[in-house]
Amino acid sequence: MSTQTHAGAAHPSQTHTLSVLVENKPGVLARVAALFSRRGFNIESLAVGPTEYAEISRITLVVNVEDHPLEQVTKQLNKLVNVLKIVELESAASVHRELLLVKVRADAAERHQVLATIGPFGARVVDVSVDSLVIECTGDAPKLEAMLRVLEPFGVKELVQSGMVAIGRGPRSITDRTLRSVERAA
Repeated sequence: MSTQTHAGAAHPSQTHTLSVLVENKPGVLARVAALFSRRGFNIESLAVGPTEYAEISRITLVVNVEDHPLEQVTKQLNKLVNVLKIVELESAASVHRELLLVKVRADAAERHQVLATIGPFGARVVDVSVDSLVIECTGDAPKLEAMLRVLEPFGVKELVQSGMVAIGRGPRSITDRTLRSVERAA
């Protein structure tokens, strides 16, 4: 998808992963998501959860937008009262993971073959029933897509996939830096 700029030139959209630290308060997620919705941007992935500090949550968003509109939305996000910090996580400088739970048909005769199939992916069986297995796998999107392709012949009965979570590489912590700056401002 591409959109027109004010000058009339088309620029292709790009996928961006944003890590947004917010105060752990009701309504914050709705206000953050609403900013993207009002601008007509689709959030491809969204994950939110606690950080190492009870008063701070981390929202990980994956959006497909041009750089300039993303900059505008980021500035607007920074103006929200409960938003503490926004960082774009570049692929090379961060670790990205998703969780996949998939239920496949597998009777007793097929189980060994399913186990052999999922082994190279580092996946594991987390539930067994008479005619199915629930498999858990964590990884980046291409890894999870590849595992689903090899499981298709067994018959995928159901699947659920989390949104992407991401964290920067190395010793620096955006939550530590953010909490220190919030404490100084208070």
